[in-house]
Amino acid sequence: MEISKDTREKIEQLQLLEQNLQTFSSQKQNFQSQLLESENASKELENSNGKIYKIAGNIMIESTKEKIQEDLKSQKELLELRLKNIKKQEDALKEKAESIQKEVMKEFEGKDGNSD
Repeated sequence: MEISKDTREKIEQLQLLEQNLQTFSSQKQNFQSQLLESENASKELENSNGKIYKIAGNIMIESTKEKIQEDLKSQKELLELRLKNIKKQEDALKEKAESIQKEVMKEFEGKDGNSD
């Protein structure tokens, strides 16, 4: 069976979309890991007494519990926003990929039906 140029281009698009989906999945896992780390740090901070330190680059600096809680809250909000955006992009790519895949399958089914 010979594949048309249009079908080949759609298959290439599908491959590119799959690569993009894998990239988004990797980014999503990274952000989810950072979010979990931030949430765990917040829990530990709630239970801590005494001096509090945070890492800034290659050094640790003393800070207040309130300042670190504020920083962790901001970090959590940012990560949740990034995750939400990645999810939107991921869903849009999946939808596009499904649409292209259906088009390609129709073309293959049409060629199979014509060869009988």
